[in-house]
Order: sequence, then structure tokens, then C-alpha cells
Amino acid sequence: MPATAPDFMQPVLDFLGCTTPESWIQAALTDLPTLLQDHANCEKKAASTAMNMMFRYNDRDRLQDELAQLAREELLHYEQVRDLMRQRGLGYRPVSASRYAEGLRQHVRTSEPGRLVDLMIIGAFVEARSCERFAAIAPHLDDELKRFYTFLLRSESRHFQHYLGLAETYAGTSIRERVAFFREVEQALISQPDDEIRFHSGPPTLTPVRAGALASATCP
Repeated sequence: MPATAPDFMQPVLDFLGCTTPESWIQAALTDLPTLLQDHANCEKKAASTAMNMMFRYNDRDRLQDELAQLAREELLHYEQVRDLMRQRGLGYRPVSASRYAEGLRQHVRTSEPGRLVDLMIIGAFVEARSCERFAAIAPHLDDELKRFYTFLLRSESRHFQHYLGLAETYAGTSIRERVAFFREVEQALISQPDDEIRFHSGPPTLTPVRAGALASATCP
């Protein structure tokens, strides 16, 4: 994370339970083609998720308005990542998803409005983590990618706020406990080592002792 993060980043950092480990940044820098491919997939999935919720909850006006805007922006970002890949001679290829999104969604309640509220809280964490990771990796990239990821920070921060605001709107009560619950789940997913580098993966696989020390150092 840059030493002087923009003011709009502070709510993102306050919301998350931990910051990105330095080992993830170093691993990501060694395989930027895979990172770009996974980023493209994430933007496409984010647009799809927003659209699916618009269809599922089509009687909620605020949700329709905010998620329609969000879906348009996610698709634009998808196109922008694809353009960057083409400029660098990187073809589109299948990349397996990380365990991150499914690890969050497995805790979603089945009854309403709990289900909707949980999905909105998860959306807030996904967008907040994306924003934090863009800020973490941007200073280490070439000028073109640095400009792109710095440009994305404000929109990802706004998406986080949209999701969190929707959760608060439709809960009808305080969401503090559910946010705290998902913060712990998200922190665990980000702290645990992964064999493959993805935008929402944990630090690269290390020995159990070193991995534990790394997790405790970055996610107290």
C-alpha cells in the first residue's frame, strides 16, 4: 500500500481485517499474465453477479439503480483489461477460480432478507479487497499498468460503498455482527496460503511454520 493512500481509501482499509502480504505482491509480479487473465475473469464475474441479483431482486428500486451502474462499470473494466492483454500479446485462456468467492458465499443465509444482506456484505468485501490489492500492487508495475490500477481505485471504492449501503438499507436492523463475521472469514481466506496466484488468493504456499508466521504478521 502506498505510504500516502488517497483519502477515499481509508474506509476500505478500515473495513478489511488485514492488508495484503508482501509475499503475495512478489508472487503476483512474477506472473503478471496470469494475474491479468484472472483480473479479466473477476471483472466479468462481478458484472454477472450484479446482473443476477438484479433479476433475483427486481422489486427493489435502489438495488436496481445501483447494481445496473455497477454492472456497466465492471464490463467496461473487463474490456479494458482485455485491451491491455491484447496490447501485450496475451491471449485469453481459461484460469481456474480461487477459493475466495466460494469461501465467502458458503456462509450465506438461506432465508430473506438475510440472504440478500449477506450477498451485499460479501459484495462489499470483494470490492474492498480488490481496491486494496490494486493499491498494493500498482507501485510495483510498469507505467501503463500503474496508471490503470490507480485509475480503478476510486471506482472499486465506490462499489464497496454501494454494496455496504444496500446491505444496511435492506437489513432493517444493524449489520455490524454480520460484517464482523464475514470480516473474519475473509481474513482467513486471504491469510491461508494458496498454490496458485490469483487476484484474491492468499500468500504463496510456504512451509507451515513460515506460512503461519506470515499470516499472523499481516492479519493480526
